[in-house]
Parts: sequence; structure tokens; C-alpha cells
Amino acid sequence: MRTLRHELLDRTIIWNERQLRRLLEEYIEHYNTQRPHRGIGQRAPNDTGNVAPIRRDRQVERTTTCAGLINQYRPAA
Repeated sequence: MRTLRHELLDRTIIWNERQLRRLLEEYIEHYNTQRPHRGIGQRAPNDTGNVAPIRRDRQVERTTTCAGLINQYRPAA
């Protein structure tokens, strides 16, 4: 709850229940599939472990989630 509040709810004006539900669903998806967690070796909880090592000579692609509040970065194809 603390992470959710700090990363999303403290930075968002919620207008209605529909918006809140959409943001929560998007954040939960991000939290479990993309966000690195220190306690499990900087991997996401639903990470399959089949991630290629990051090469420094490749471009980085940025995408946003949660109405632009959170940025996600990954190697470009």
C-alpha cells in the first residue's frame, strides 16, 4: 500500500471511481510485471527470468503507464 500511495495516489487527482479503478488495474499490472523489486534481485514478481542482458550499445525505449505518471524503460528492438 505504501508504494501504491507514494508512486501513484499521492500524485494523482482522482475524479471518479471509474478512473480510480482503471489506474489501480494499470498500476497493479505494472507492479507485477515491470517494476524491479530489490528483495528479489531487481526482478518483477511475475518475471519469467528469460530476460536478455542489457547491452549498453543499444538504444533505450521509454513507455509510460498510469496516465503518464510512471515511465518504463527497455532496450529498443
